[in-house]
Amino acid sequence: MAVEIPLYKLLYLGIPLGVIWILSYRWGGPKYEIGVATGRMISQLLLIGYALVFLFENESVWLGIGVLVVMSVAASVIAIRPFKEQGKSVYLVALGTIIFSSIVHLILILYGVLGGTQLYEARVMIPIAGMLYSSAMNTVSQAGERYFHERAEGKGHESARNSAFKAGLIPKINTFLAVGLVSLPGMMTGQILSGTSPLIAVRYQIMVMLMLFGSGGLSSALFLHGLGRLKLRI
Repeated sequence: MAVEIPLYKLLYLGIPLGVIWILSYRWGGPKYEIGVATGRMISQLLLIGYALVFLFENESVWLGIGVLVVMSVAASVIAIRPFKEQGKSVYLVALGTIIFSSIVHLILILYGVLGGTQLYEARVMIPIAGMLYSSAMNTVSQAGERYFHERAEGKGHESARNSAFKAGLIPKINTFLAVGLVSLPGMMTGQILSGTSPLIAVRYQIMVMLMLFGSGGLSSALFLHGLGRLKLRI
């Protein structure tokens, strides 16, 4: 059985967070960024907790689609944050690639790996979609940041694209190499803590890692390809 954690006990983890916040500020980082990000993280998770309870108790395909739309827009806005000055066209490329990659993997998982799970089953669809959008968002952000850095140094599209694509995949490949030796991933750990057999948890974790790699890799490749078709002034 999972242990219920009182909210006040989470304050223990605020101690190292506060130290990092102070170090970040003293070493030239933004004064409020960590605090704002932490506040948003906590409030957003608390709100989504109540929202998910509502979604799970009121199965509706339209509610599910609405959640996916919100995820798509939010993921794209956050993904282009390091290079948002590049303009609206870059945002639209990010939006299209993140949506396409995530939906393709969502369909493969729901109707392939999990054997015909209904698309409107929010309890399954929403958590998986969230992981897919997050992976695509982070990889697009990393690849895009490297791409525009390379272009600013005078490199052509193909050279910048190749460097950016490799850079975007580094965290994914590192995770593949480290899993089971250095780390036990979050989903697997959560299942084990809730009483699930490690052998079952491992299968779900393999599914998650493959889908995150695929979603991130495909979205970054499409994003970088799309950038090459834009006439950007860099």
